Amino acid sequence: MPVTPRIGFILVCIFLDALGIGLIVPVLPRLIGELAVTRDLQTTWYGAIMLSYGVMQFLSAPLLGALSDRIGRRPVLLGGILGLGLMFAVPAFSTSLWFILGSRILGGMLSANMTVAQAYIADVTVGVQRFSGFGKIGAVFGIGFVLGPALGGVLGQFDVRFPFMCAAVICLANFLYGAFVLPESLKTRDTAPLSLKRNNPFAAVWALIRMPQNRLLVTVLTLSSLATGVLQCTWALYTEYRYGFTPLLIGLSVFALGLSISFVQGWLLPRLVIRLTPRKIVFTALATGTAALAVVALTGNGFVAALFCCLYAVSGAAGPMITGDISRRTAPEHQGTTIGAVSSLNSLTGAVAPAIGTPLLMFPANAPAAFTAGMPYFACALFMGLSLIAAAAVKDTEEIPPYAGDDTGETD
Repeated sequence: MPVTPRIGFILVCIFLDALGIGLIVPVLPRLIGELAVTRDLQTTWYGAIMLSYGVMQFLSAPLLGALSDRIGRRPVLLGGILGLGLMFAVPAFSTSLWFILGSRILGGMLSANMTVAQAYIADVTVGVQRFSGFGKIGAVFGIGFVLGPALGGVLGQFDVRFPFMCAAVICLANFLYGAFVLPESLKTRDTAPLSLKRNNPFAAVWALIRMPQNRLLVTVLTLSSLATGVLQCTWALYTEYRYGFTPLLIGLSVFALGLSISFVQGWLLPRLVIRLTPRKIVFTALATGTAALAVVALTGNGFVAALFCCLYAVSGAAGPMITGDISRRTAPEHQGTTIGAVSSLNSLTGAVAPAIGTPLLMFPANAPAAFTAGMPYFACALFMGLSLIAAAAVKDTEEIPPYAGDDTGETD
């Protein structure tokens, strides 16, 4: 199969995964509330169920990535789709919170679709097409996750379990589509046996950091991911405390940000990679993000903050470029392991970010009109600015030149 249809399936797969995950966002708290005895128990169970999926993804991503280096991308990807389907199907029919928690744990263990999808893209592309492919993965995930909650809210009006049923059906259709359409992409396989000592997330991330050619890239990725994580965990309460945003305005601003990121990664980035070098794209993206976050921190106007938050979406071009550069420096038989380590690193920064960002919300909560009210976003701008400094130090010796000719990524 030519490259383009294979990339198309991967993008459809990621879109449907994100759509299914997003479908349950509005109704999961209500379902848990129906099964929990008290509000305190509802809060406890909701936290445990939400945390379990992310923790298991963090723990399993390097292992599943390494497994895909050995047995191929296709079986791991299809297994992940089935795992997601099971995670959605259990809450659709079960009345036990323990079963629901167990399904989330199992779903997180099996779901490395983003990791394996990126490894698949790395297998079938070279040059600028790889950067473009990574950007499109982020874009379609963003679109699916933006549309999913809206659709889930509508479907949840009929029955709180109905979105779970729909998500499970989507996963089944996705699995059948992949089983009949998707070919294997991996040509060179890693023959070393799997090892928990080597393929656990901490060892995988440490191995990634220890590679001299990746050290600065990992630093850039970590700092920019921390900035994004702090924004994600503080935006809703920050805009409520400082600007008096209602839930509707918060939802609209998040929707606008999601669309902006999808536009940058899905439309703008593929056009930039054929005109600019990766280093220039990363530097411009991070500089724009730093400036936008500084304005969000400084402004007392909610509309201006939301507008510059959308401008911050330009920084979303940096992540796919950095991941693509790390992938380009990695042997074909180790793509899954390396990208799994990058995924675990992103998960780790996502877990650390709330510990940094949420305490800073005391400033807008206590004095919304004061200069210090912008502390959460001063922190975001600081992390993004430090990532910009690190990006400036990345050597240009292995950089792919601007595109000038036919797409070198199209192979059979």
